Amino acid sequence: MTLPTLPTIPVYRGSSAGSVSTRGSEFAELMRRVKAAGLLRHRPGYYLTKIAVTGGLLLAGWVGFVVLGDSWWQIAVAAFLAAVFAQLGFIGHDAGHRQVFRSKRANYLVGLVHGNLAIGLSYGWWVDKHNRHHANPNQEDKDPDIDIGALAFTDGQARAKRGPVTRFIARHQRYLFFPLLLLEAAQLHQSSVKALFDRRLRHRTWEAVTLGLHIAGYLSAVLLVLSPMKALVFLAVQQALFGLYLGCAFAPNHKGMPMLAAGDRTDFLRRQVLTSRNVRGSRLVDFALGGLNYQIEHHLFPSMPRPHLRRAQPLVKAFCREHDVSYCETSLVRSYAEALRHLHDVGRGLRAATAG
Repeated sequence: MTLPTLPTIPVYRGSSAGSVSTRGSEFAELMRRVKAAGLLRHRPGYYLTKIAVTGGLLLAGWVGFVVLGDSWWQIAVAAFLAAVFAQLGFIGHDAGHRQVFRSKRANYLVGLVHGNLAIGLSYGWWVDKHNRHHANPNQEDKDPDIDIGALAFTDGQARAKRGPVTRFIARHQRYLFFPLLLLEAAQLHQSSVKALFDRRLRHRTWEAVTLGLHIAGYLSAVLLVLSPMKALVFLAVQQALFGLYLGCAFAPNHKGMPMLAAGDRTDFLRRQVLTSRNVRGSRLVDFALGGLNYQIEHHLFPSMPRPHLRRAQPLVKAFCREHDVSYCETSLVRSYAEALRHLHDVGRGLRAATAG
């Protein structure tokens, strides 16, 4: 795979202790501007419409599945449901940030229905993991999104690989990244079930009941309608494409952006902006990526409703220009290229050791 020539990703060295408090006032000023523009107001009408439409698509997909019966055309239904599952996941993501409604309970209900019941992912487990990512984006030993056993995002992680399989993956992860995403949904399901045995998981009973209902309903529908071979293929295609879609939506956000050391004290504004990447595009891109293409604005204001992110972008971009803060925005294809190049660079040491 040949990648286009790209600028070197800088390593951000952080802020001195004396500058952190001074720069804290910069984010306060940005917050005042965002509030004055009304961009933190909730949009329940928007979300109720999106929930209704996406729920209708889910229902249509399963009705079509039953009507089509024991046919190889179910592979097309599997692909359709993979896309719908991802869109449901985006709504669950927004609920986890309390973007949907003012009420904490209402957001939890939306997350539980869309996460556990609809797509089989533990909402409580995911929210805890995702909140830790937001607090420590791209920070070694703190961001769970760069603590993935199959991949290495830093030189230290690459050197720590000991097994022959993990070292092989780290050496060639530029080429294996997208194929590995086909297993992402399986990994998320496994982590969701595992979380049910953790006493720290809040509302474990509700989590277990709704997750159990999804698993029982999903498997029953597939096994009752399809022959064993077709059922296996349907499961593999639907889950693989679901994981690939999610991975492709999240990959452009931080991969290949500056990494922060474990003890870094960078102020909040720079921590969120410098480690995030926006993806430019039309409203079709907004829809396909669930609003995550405005990753900088989302990380600065996690509770900002999705439809306000596009409006917030020029305001945030201008503010960053005023304060000499690097603001990264690129195309979707280039974002993948930058992420893959970073993964390739991280594995260079292992490749050199093997060649030696």
